[in-house]
Parts: sequence; structure tokens; C-alpha cells
Amino acid sequence: MSGAAARGKMMPENLEHDVLIVGAGLAGLWAASALGRRGVRVLLVDHKREVSASVATTGIFVRRSLESFHLPEDCLGPPVRHVRMHSPSGRVLALESGRDEFRVGRMGPLYQRLLTGARALGVTWSPATHFEGCETSVRGSVVWLRRNGQSIRARTRFILGADGARSRVATALSLDSNFAWIVGVEDVVVDVPLEGPPCFHCFLDPEIAPGYLGWLVHDGAEVHIGVAGNPARFAARDALEKLRVRARRIVPLERGRLVERRGGWIPVNGVLRSIVNSHGMLLGDAAGAVSPLTAGGLDPCLRLSEFAAGQVAEYLRSGDREALAELQGRRFRTRYRGRLTLRRLWSRLESRRAMEIVSVLLGTPPGRWLARRVFFGPGSFPDPETTRSLPYLTFRTGSADSEFPIPLRRR
Repeated sequence: MSGAAARGKMMPENLEHDVLIVGAGLAGLWAASALGRRGVRVLLVDHKREVSASVATTGIFVRRSLESFHLPEDCLGPPVRHVRMHSPSGRVLALESGRDEFRVGRMGPLYQRLLTGARALGVTWSPATHFEGCETSVRGSVVWLRRNGQSIRARTRFILGADGARSRVATALSLDSNFAWIVGVEDVVVDVPLEGPPCFHCFLDPEIAPGYLGWLVHDGAEVHIGVAGNPARFAARDALEKLRVRARRIVPLERGRLVERRGGWIPVNGVLRSIVNSHGMLLGDAAGAVSPLTAGGLDPCLRLSEFAAGQVAEYLRSGDREALAELQGRRFRTRYRGRLTLRRLWSRLESRRAMEIVSVLLGTPPGRWLARRVFFGPGSFPDPETTRSLPYLTFRTGSADSEFPIPLRRR
């Protein structure tokens, strides 16, 4: 290989790195680039052979993310400004924003582009590599990995666990683990004709999605239809089929083509209290950085990963543990109190009658204000002053129409 791509290396055995990142989803990929541009030696591992395989998230980016972070334009679907909330009886509350509120990411291509950018910044990439455990000391950690059936021992100064809602890194580092969940499943359908503007449909029906909701996002290019709820109270795939039958009255799904099914566990306990110590830290779903109310995790993921990269780089440079103290989950968790309260109230709406009453109340002026606040409001993960997007440079990756924004290094 030559040029920028040659800077990304496959992992040799026993190689020392400043930071080991476990998990190459959005949290791990973003943190890898953010650390790479700060000159930190990063080893990124994931159990998947391809980052674009087995995507779990719907990929809905909210306006706050789109305004703050530079995401490749061709990895985003058309903007969505319209929301329609459907009650159990079919009552509809229509909301419209004057701004582009949502865009659905094409997450497989986005992950691949982010990986290309991280490797161009010197990040070492090791696919099909499993994290098995670690042994910590004052000098760093010895980490046991498994690749192609062989055990590998690596040394690192710091570990970032971006390995999902059921994090093995959390257990290995004696950090907090998620304890409250919803479980979801989603189909991605293409070639469905769009009538009217792109729209985000939400279905409020505890018989279909107890403790959460069903959704259908049609942006004119793809349809994402899914359900999530309390795993003890419903069978996700059966519920998805019920929702598909109901949604056909709104969108002609039968004319489309199923291209992907996604699913997984979503933590709704809010940011965990203990997510960092002197040996490592949790990011994204592993840290519980997901809105307890909306289950939105992409904006919190980006903000926590960007902020953590700066603080971890400072800690590695100076050894000052105050840099890590800024990352403790307790600081962020206080901002989730209102959402945790609403989550508990929402999970108790177990009858269609109760949900119908809620739907009627949402149609009142105060209810519409609340609904607009939830869907169109600027709130998300607490945004530390030090978290801000950096200037970006565009470079070509070989294809005439393929570009990727690379953050400029700060000196």
C-alpha cells in the first residue's frame, strides 16, 4: 500500500499503544479519530471483520448533531421536518418544524468512511479481534485479545470500552454496567414510493411496543420501521409484524424490498455513575449515554467521545487525574433526572386506554409544546464547553466521487 491508506496498520503482537479502543461502532470510531488527530497512538479492535456488518442502530441524527459535527453528506439521507404521532385508535398529531430536524445515516458506509479517516490519522485497526480481559497496574494494562483462534497479549496505557450496551470492558475495569433496558428490532426497506414530504411516524400503542413506541421513518430513499419495548412484556419480532400491518395503511410497504434487519438491547438507565478510572473509560451505549426517554444515543455518543478524547489525551500527556475527573458519569447524570422520571412514568402506561388519553392530552396546546420540545428541542447529552467541532479538511479516497472530511490536527 502507499499514501494515506498505508498509514493504517494491522496489529502485530505485543505492540504497545497509548490507548486501546474496544468496539468500532460510532463511539469507538469517533474517539479513534479524535485521539489520532491529537497524536495519540491508538489500537482499535472489533469482533467484526467489517465495520459495516451487523449494524444495530437506526441511525437517526438529530439537528444538534448535524449542526455540531461534520458528517459525510453522502452518508446521510434527505432531511426530515415532519413528525406524526399515532394513537392506538389512529388519532394523529402532526408536527412540523421550520428546520431540518432529522437525517437517517447510512450507517454501514458511514462506519467505513470513519474507519478510513481514523487509519489515515495513524490508528492501527484489528478486525475479527475479541477482547477477553485485562490485568491493570500503575504502569498501564496488559490486555488479552483473541484473533483467528490465537491469544494475543498487548500492552496499553488506557482502555476505552465502546463495546456496546453489555460491555465486557466495564466488567474487566470494575466500572458500572447498564441495568435497565428496552429491546428493539427494525427492518430497512427500499424502493417504497413516498407520498408527501419525508416523515417520522411514531406509534404509541402498549400492545405493540410496551414501555416505548413503534416508529417508521421514510425519507424518500429508505424506510426504517421498528419497535422497541420492555423485553419482559413483548416479543419484538411479533410486534414488528403487527406494526408492519398497521403501517401499510400509511406507507405502501408491500411495494418495497427488505434489505436489512437490525436489532439489539438499548440501555435506558441514563449515564452510569462510574464510567472512568485511571485505567480506562466507557463510551456510547457502554456508558449508558442514551436518552432514557427517547432512546436516542447518537448525539450523546458523539459528544462524549469527542470530549473524552481531549481529556484522555491530556491525562496521558500530564498524568493529571483531574482530567479524568471531568469525565465521571455523576457529572452528566444529574442532567438526566427529568428524562429518567418521564421514562418511569411512560413505562407504566400499560393499557391502550391510558395511552389514548395521553394522545388526547398531547393534542392540547401544552401537550403540543411538550411534544415539540421532545422531538425538536436542542436538549441531548450535556455539552461541556470544551466539546466543540474542529475545522475539517476534505481528501479523496480513490474514487472520483468519494470524499471524506478529515479533522485538521491542532498543534
